[in-house]
Amino acid sequence: MTNILKRIPLLAAGAGALALSACATVESVQHAQATADQALSGAQAAQQTANGAQQSADQARSEVNALGQRVDALEAKHRGPRG
Repeated sequence: MTNILKRIPLLAAGAGALALSACATVESVQHAQATADQALSGAQAAQQTANGAQQSADQARSEVNALGQRVDALEAKHRGPRG
């Protein structure tokens, strides 16, 4: 019985240390989750920016192709049948 009574403070200290380490683990997981959420938000914003840039590039390519066709038509008209 005295052995058990002598071990109670040791067990209580061990339980307290375990509880504190569990809190730190929860906090570190929450911090990691918050960091991951911020990274995801940044990645989504970057994806939206990239999508907008791709649309602009596609539009520019379309306009360049249309101008190239106009130039080709004007050259063909200017040369006439002689070539």
